[in-house]
Amino acid sequence: MSTLLSVQNLHKAFKVSANRPGAAKQLLKAVDGVSFELKVGETLGLVGESGCGKSTTGKLLLRLIEPDKGIIRFEGQPVTGIPKRELIALRRNMQMIFQDPYSSLNPRMRVGDIIGEPLVIHGLAKGQKVREQVLSLMAKVGLATEHFDRYPHEFSGGQRQRIGIARTLAVQPRLVVADEPVSALDLSIQAQIINLLKDLQEEFGLTYLFISHDLGVIEHVCDRVAVMYLGRIVELADAEQLYQQPRHPYTEALLNSVPVPDPQHVRQHQILSGEIPSPVDPPSGCHFHPRCPYVQEICRQEYPPLIDQAPGHQVACHFSGEVGRFRHYIT
Repeated sequence: MSTLLSVQNLHKAFKVSANRPGAAKQLLKAVDGVSFELKVGETLGLVGESGCGKSTTGKLLLRLIEPDKGIIRFEGQPVTGIPKRELIALRRNMQMIFQDPYSSLNPRMRVGDIIGEPLVIHGLAKGQKVREQVLSLMAKVGLATEHFDRYPHEFSGGQRQRIGIARTLAVQPRLVVADEPVSALDLSIQAQIINLLKDLQEEFGLTYLFISHDLGVIEHVCDRVAVMYLGRIVELADAEQLYQQPRHPYTEALLNSVPVPDPQHVRQHQILSGEIPSPVDPPSGCHFHPRCPYVQEICRQEYPPLIDQAPGHQVACHFSGEVGRFRHYIT
């Protein structure tokens, strides 16, 4: 498969207020040197705890926020540094599904206008053609014709997310960044939306960057998985390989945290000590070392580079061969 999106050494920091009055503002490194590639037609999962930088990464790709440093290329063409006019045209091919299906919709606009607005902005349809295309999109995502003239507050959370998906598909994008698209929904609705996204990917040939903290969802949806911790990718591998044989202790801990729906199934847990460090003042060396059960002195001094430990399996860990002492079970 050819490369659709390429990200190299992406950085983003935010100035935040200090804890004491009069102190200078500090830098919070939300994304700290992220690099990966996304192939045409695949789904790459981006997973990690809240605050690890995964949502910020997604917004940087579409330049909803501007990166401090790094290179983003879409089909070999630069995304960073291009003028606004070119960026608007590029965004037709790069769209986003937002986490909150209510706040991402304009409450003063009717559903038909919300879905049809991208068609008008990009000059893809006019007049009656807009209504026809909107109704077609609504049918594809499971919305009825009578929903056309209703407002967002008249719908359930799952229906609102379907509206957001229809709006995303209106401009026929090639890449969709799905930022926690089911985290705000009930479990039964989550399954419906996930299956809808998979069906739409097959029908339209979409490529997904799927951002989530839910490893069960990631396993069901993604071809490859990138694990983030404090703004950096610490492991990147095929989903099956990562779930069966994680090589980073943080990945192992995440997998051990997934509930097993069997009260008779007993497993050995890897217990992490300490709290998540502050991204304003991350630990020296490997950022995970204060919580790592495999820590040694080199971990406190040197940050391990993200390198190939096996074909298609990249890990940032000095002792990745030790990982597995605490077995995990997710099936």
